[in-house]
Amino acid sequence: MKSSEMIKEIRSRLNLSQSELAEKLGVSFATVNHWEKERCEPSQIAINAIKNLCADSNIDFSHFTGNRIIHIEETVTLYHGSKSGIHGAIAPVSREHCDFGKGFYMGTDRTQPLTLICNYPNARIYTLSVNLSGLKILDIEVGLDWALLVAYNRGKMDSVKHSAIYHRFAGLSKGCDMVIGYIANDRMFVVLDRFFNGEITDLALINSLSALKLGKQYVAITEKACRQIKILEEQELTEGDRGKLKQSSEANRSKGIAMAEEICRKYRREGRFFDEILEAGE
Repeated sequence: MKSSEMIKEIRSRLNLSQSELAEKLGVSFATVNHWEKERCEPSQIAINAIKNLCADSNIDFSHFTGNRIIHIEETVTLYHGSKSGIHGAIAPVSREHCDFGKGFYMGTDRTQPLTLICNYPNARIYTLSVNLSGLKILDIEVGLDWALLVAYNRGKMDSVKHSAIYHRFAGLSKGCDMVIGYIANDRMFVVLDRFFNGEITDLALINSLSALKLGKQYVAITEKACRQIKILEEQELTEGDRGKLKQSSEANRSKGIAMAEEICRKYRREGRFFDEILEAGE
């Protein structure tokens, strides 16, 4: 069941209006309205509050979906792009300020990592087999939590280091071996700055970052997770391949910029600004 449908059902069983449910959860009417219209997902704090409300009213909440810590018993095929090739054991050694922190990044779509390495003459693309069994995984859906986790890891929340919201995202993936989440488009730097400067709302931010549908990324953030990754194939990019990929990358970048601008205009009067979210402690 979708989260929007579950919230509607819970509200109906409690015989509450959207305003009354919002008051009990400590959020705005607009927030509940957006949840039910699938314009955004509840934050982890909101999910916990809904769970507690259900427990108090003897409502079964076991089917609610959202950001969750999970264990998966399966093996997946993923792709990794490297500027100069993998030498030695796979390790969580990316630069610090990546979407989900320092780790070994892999994607579900082969094209995405290719566009990141097309400017390098010794670039390699790897097909990988990843055994997820026994790993503790944070699977984070597109929504405000996703956008703010990216913002935290990109160093964009440093101005609110002493706030509760900063510490929540600092510890969101603590104890996990892997994070799974959608890839944000490369317009994110400008859009994140505009959000934290109070120029655009959370809905504009979320929809701008996710507009290109770039697929999911799996990030191994511990040595344990890295040990469960096996290389199936290594391919060196030819000069011709790199030329085509550069054109594709530039086209996607231009498309992302145009879509982000259009979305920011569309949602300029909908959603909440960062200072409102900060004040609410979400």
